[in-house]
Amino acid sequence: MEYVIIGISALCVSGVTFFSGFGLGTLLMPVFALFFPLDIAIAATAVVHMANNIFKFFLIKKHIRWDIVWRFGIPAILSSILGAWMLIHLAHIPEITSYLFHEKTYRVELIKVVIGVLIILFALLDLFPKLLPLNFGNKALTLGGVLSGFFGGLSGHQGAFRSTILLKFSLPKEVFVATGITLAFFVDVGRTTIYGMNAIPVLIQGNHLYVILTGMGAAILGSIVGNQILKKISMEFINVVVAVLLFIISILLILGII
Repeated sequence: MEYVIIGISALCVSGVTFFSGFGLGTLLMPVFALFFPLDIAIAATAVVHMANNIFKFFLIKKHIRWDIVWRFGIPAILSSILGAWMLIHLAHIPEITSYLFHEKTYRVELIKVVIGVLIILFALLDLFPKLLPLNFGNKALTLGGVLSGFFGGLSGHQGAFRSTILLKFSLPKEVFVATGITLAFFVDVGRTTIYGMNAIPVLIQGNHLYVILTGMGAAILGSIVGNQILKKISMEFINVVVAVLLFIISILLILGII
């Protein structure tokens, strides 16, 4: 049964998140956690995430805007260090509250609530741009990278901020998707590689390899399907997909689920 559920979930999540540039790991990890301990679920998700990112990179590399990658990505990586530093120093702030659901305790933390609310605001601006009609030019790419990296380091969810900011630059849909995937690949490669190196022995010893290969193959297939659909959809549709995923992730953050 786990093969079917993980395979279908990886296929669907990969196809949808192909447009947004974020959300695969966030949405897929709970599915793995249904069948495996949390540490194995996180490791398995990291392996699938890494393999899928590598495949997507080569799938859409001809559309990458490298000038955006450098002007946005380098400030994002540097400012993520500051965000992570602040997170460490704010970690002592006590939780707001906690609650029990299905025999599991979830903790509502101030930082995650703040980040969740900010993401909701970004999502509303994506759905209703007339609320705050801003026209971002190329000169704002560096500032966008700084903000994306900072909040990414602070919350660990840089993908959501990256996509919401990139949407403001009116990029062609192929460029938006390809550039976002490349930025995600560069920023996540170190973390995912470390997870993967630690996870492979555990996954092999636990006879979980075939389940991981199932999720990996399904995610890659989802990316192929997503790439084909990309040719037939509009940028407006991508805006809606990104906004919906932002709402989902922000609610999960506020509730302390992720």
